[in-house]
Amino acid sequence: MIINERFVTYLNSLYSENTKLLEQIEKEALSADVPIIRKETQNCLKLLLALQKPKRILEVGTAVGFSAIFMKTYNPVECTVTTIENYDKRIPIARANFKRADMEDVLLLEGDAAEVLKELEGSYDLIFMDAAKAQYIYFLPDVLRLLEENGMLISDNVLQDGDIIESRYAVIRRNRTIHKRMRSYLYELTHHEQLVTAVLPVGDGITVSSKLAKGK
Repeated sequence: MIINERFVTYLNSLYSENTKLLEQIEKEALSADVPIIRKETQNCLKLLLALQKPKRILEVGTAVGFSAIFMKTYNPVECTVTTIENYDKRIPIARANFKRADMEDVLLLEGDAAEVLKELEGSYDLIFMDAAKAQYIYFLPDVLRLLEENGMLISDNVLQDGDIIESRYAVIRRNRTIHKRMRSYLYELTHHEQLVTAVLPVGDGITVSSKLAKGK
């Protein structure tokens, strides 16, 4: 835990539950060891949706569809959601969950996000990154191309349960590549001339980036 577990438990106790369907999907996902956004991240995302009011959302990393359903549920305006997933076993579960939520209009694109992103056109006013952490840095050029001016990029799980502050030699060998690439990603977000970014110790860490209009 990045923040004391008792502290997180108390803060989460202050918030109301999600819809019954979201609570059920979350319970099913956790029992199957499928990672979904943590409670504290969910509450932060509700606030960001209320502030941004996105009409076009792109999600990189569908898993079982929890986040896509969550964003459509708590976005205060009508919106379209496009989501990308590469793991064959999770795709039918996500589609079934979209049907349960009466959200079959969610566009689920199957395949490697690095390839799918290159094929996408148009723009999105909110992009939610929650896929393979080692790939974030490689997704970024296309993500920025697709993010409209004044759009918001939210990236989840960027602090790696606190490992991100450690020397690479203090990190388990199998995690060193992710550690190195995530550090590069965080540096790029916080130093990119088109972005204003905050790194927040919420859940397993999120970044919130706003894309500046040209000329600013």
